[in-house]
Amino acid sequence: MTLSLFDQFLSPVVCWIPLVAIAIMLPWILFPSPTTRWVNNRNLTSQNWFLGQSTSQIFSPINPSGHKWAILLSSLLIFLTTMNTAGLLPYTFTPTSQLSINMGFAGALWMGIVILGMRTQPTHSLGHLLPEGAPALLTPVLVIIETISLFIRPIALGVRLTANLTAGHLLIQLTSTATLALLTIMPITAIFTGVLLFLLALLEAAVALIQAYVFILLLSLYLQENV
Repeated sequence: MTLSLFDQFLSPVVCWIPLVAIAIMLPWILFPSPTTRWVNNRNLTSQNWFLGQSTSQIFSPINPSGHKWAILLSSLLIFLTTMNTAGLLPYTFTPTSQLSINMGFAGALWMGIVILGMRTQPTHSLGHLLPEGAPALLTPVLVIIETISLFIRPIALGVRLTANLTAGHLLIQLTSTATLALLTIMPITAIFTGVLLFLLALLEAAVALIQAYVFILLLSLYLQENV
């Protein structure tokens, strides 16, 4: 049976049970939970340090009224980071390579941020649809353009994360297939493609971490405009 390159992104099903649900819930078990001891272990200390540094970097330019979103966005950052990096392991499935899941996260959070802005400061939120100092003749056109750009934001969030992860996984699969094919025909060339495969794996690991951070950073920027 001939398999497509995109078959790796299909959600596997075993006994009519989608494994994407297990892939989403399993990583939460891997994280250490806080204890009642005075001194924590190294894993919990490093986790707390990472959460503290990332949260302070993301929420430092946001008003104190928006800091209540810190727990939600920090949890989503850990979730996306785990999903992206766990998908690099062999014989695993990456849920964040599915556009439907990413659009669900992006659309729900974007809608919540927009509703929050409309409730707390509607004049300021609607003021973003018309840049200050714009000519009167261009006002209708600018309002339409800014409205379209506002509704494109969740689509851009979901598509960006999906496209980057999908492209990286495809490059790794193509390079690994070429390495195995050249191993018996041209061993020297296979060594170079193997080195390239190793570098691509390192690059994809960096992309997995960066894309999770960029996803949360853009949501924090949208939140900054509405609080």
